[in-house]
Amino acid sequence: MAPPTAAPSPVPGTTWPPFDAKKTVLMPWSEPQEIRYDTKDVLLYNLGVGCSDLRFVYEKSPDFSVFPTFPIRYGGVGAWDRFPRTTPGLNIDGERYMELFRPLPPPGRNRQARVFASARVFGFHDKGSTPAGRHKGALVEFETRITDAEGNPICRLVNGEFYRGIKELGDIGAFEGAGETCSQSIGVPARGPDMALQLPIPNNAAHLYRLSGDYLPHHIDPAAAKRVGYDRVILHGLASLGYVTGVLLSSLCGNEVQRFRRIKMRFSAPVYMGEQLTVEVWNDGPGRVLFQARARERNELCVSNAYFEYAPAEEAGARRMGDLPQAKL
Repeated sequence: MAPPTAAPSPVPGTTWPPFDAKKTVLMPWSEPQEIRYDTKDVLLYNLGVGCSDLRFVYEKSPDFSVFPTFPIRYGGVGAWDRFPRTTPGLNIDGERYMELFRPLPPPGRNRQARVFASARVFGFHDKGSTPAGRHKGALVEFETRITDAEGNPICRLVNGEFYRGIKELGDIGAFEGAGETCSQSIGVPARGPDMALQLPIPNNAAHLYRLSGDYLPHHIDPAAAKRVGYDRVILHGLASLGYVTGVLLSSLCGNEVQRFRRIKMRFSAPVYMGEQLTVEVWNDGPGRVLFQARARERNELCVSNAYFEYAPAEEAGARRMGDLPQAKL
């Protein structure tokens, strides 16, 4: 199952029907939706986020694994139709959070693996207006739970998306009970980083990542990128997330998927193909680092407000939802 894409925008000049943002936030969890994936899906995704370790790129490897951020593409499944959508390309992937309770099951030979996703609108936050009175848009946050067929939790996701479709979203003001938020500022120490990891982005990074289901044209077509405000093609935000997660997992966990616990990051600026990122890392206690990623030549932060949590090798293993406090972001 490919991740859902944005719904077609209405004919220019039309307006959306009245939209009750508070009612949307208070709606219950969606019914679980089945997601099936096979070995090809796993291999395409793993390659699309820069994996080269044999455990991620060879299905006959004795420790063949689904890369931990594989399910992040399914954030919001089942809740997308609860509010008007903007024109594709005008919605921006702003922030992502992921908590992994157990690694995703790898598909067996000649068969698919199954998981189930349920989601809700977690928060809806008006971003106000410009001095000229133009509405800036809204930050919409979704929470998603993914389980196996028996209902055992696999991961929890929260994605924050900024919607720029001003006229289509209408005049949605702030309201009491607008929902929770996972958006927060996470500063890094004033001192230099404890590690600086070099992360080259291949020239064909977006070409590979789009094969996992995100076919929005501004990730491959220069003309389409210009139409939505970019001067050139940009890398998918979730591909950037996968690349950065990969260098952290490799450097801190020896690519052991079972040691992944939580990751959060904000997409501060686009990442372009062919450039070099420097991932700056600060220790923040046992099993936790703060980090940011900077485009080296532009000297621009592309990923900020970020942390990664991981288990010591001797503590790695599946956890139950009841064993853990609710994640505090």
